[in-house]
Amino acid sequence: MRLSTRLRATIPMQIRLMHLYFLSLLTGALLMGAGPARAQLALTLESKIPLGDIRGRLDHMAVDLHRQRLFVAELENDSVGVIDFERREIVHMISDVKRPQGLAYVPAADTLFVANGGDGSLRMFEGAQYRALEPIHVGDDADNLRFNPESNLIYVAYGEGALGIVDVASRRKIRDLALTAHPESFQLERQTNRIYVNVPKEQAIVVMDQASGHRLANWQTRNASNFPLALNADAGHVLAIFRNPASLVAFAAASGTPLAKVETCGDADDMFVDPKRRRVYVSCGDGFLDVFDASPYKLIERIPTIKGARTSLLVPDIDRLFVAARETAEAPAAVWVFRPGP
Repeated sequence: MRLSTRLRATIPMQIRLMHLYFLSLLTGALLMGAGPARAQLALTLESKIPLGDIRGRLDHMAVDLHRQRLFVAELENDSVGVIDFERREIVHMISDVKRPQGLAYVPAADTLFVANGGDGSLRMFEGAQYRALEPIHVGDDADNLRFNPESNLIYVAYGEGALGIVDVASRRKIRDLALTAHPESFQLERQTNRIYVNVPKEQAIVVMDQASGHRLANWQTRNASNFPLALNADAGHVLAIFRNPASLVAFAAASGTPLAKVETCGDADDMFVDPKRRRVYVSCGDGFLDVFDASPYKLIERIPTIKGARTSLLVPDIDRLFVAARETAEAPAAVWVFRPGP
C-alpha cells in the first residue's frame, strides 16, 4: 500500500520534470532562431532614393543638415546630385564639375566644396541655389576632402603626393603638405593635432603634424592596398582597410603597433566608426556592407547590397548610413538608406 502511494506521488513529479525538459529545449531553439533576427538589427534598410538616369561610378558624399540635403559625387556623370533625404527625392543637380570625387559641406560658409579629379580644381557652390564661385586650382587627381572646423581649413588629397590646405574664409590655397605618393583616405585627429594618411604606393600610413606639416611617423604596412581609413577615438586606434587580402587592421594611434586584424568584404572604399554603438561599418564594391563590433574587432553582420556600392556616409546627427549604389543591369543608381540599431 505504501509502495503504490509512493509511485503515485512520483508520477506527477516525473511529468513535471519532462515538461521542464521539453520547455528548455523549446526555449533554446527559439533563442537560436532569434540569433539572426537580432543580428539584422545592426543595420536596417529603410529606403532607396533613386538618382535618376545616372551612369557609371559614384564616389563620396556629404550632408547639409540644416536643409536636409545629401550630396552625391556622380564621378562618371560629371555631376553632383542633391537629394532631400527627408522627402527622399532629387531636388537639384550640379553639373559644373569634372569627375567629382571628394565632397565637404561647410555650414558656417554655407558652401559645398567639390574636389575634381578631372581638372585638379576645387569647386565651390554657395547657398541654397548653389551659386558657383571662382574655382581654386589644387592639382591633378584632386580626391578626398576633410574640413577642420577649429582652424576653418579644408584639406585636399591630390597628385603624386600632397595634401593641399585651403582657407575657407579667403577661399585660397595657402600651403601644401608634401608626401611621396598619392594619398588615399586620411583623417584629422583633434586631440593630438595629427593627420593620419593612407599612402598605398609607399606601403605606409603616414603620420603628420597639422600645424607644421612635419612627418612624425611612417608606419610600414608591407601592403600597397590600404585605402579606407578611420579613427576609433574612444579606443585610441587608427583603422585601415586593405583590399588585398581584404582585411581590417587596427593600429595603436600613439605608436602604430598593429593590435588586431580581421577579414572583411572586398573592394572597400569607405569605413565609419559608430561610437554610440561601438561598431565599424565598411562598404564594399563586391556588394556587401560589413558591420564589426569594435571591442574587440569581430564581424557581427554581412549585409548584401549591390555590385559597385563601395562608398558610404555615416551621419550620426540623424543616425543614418547612406550607401551610394551605382547603376547595374538589375537596378538604376540609387542611395540606399540604412538605420543603425538598436
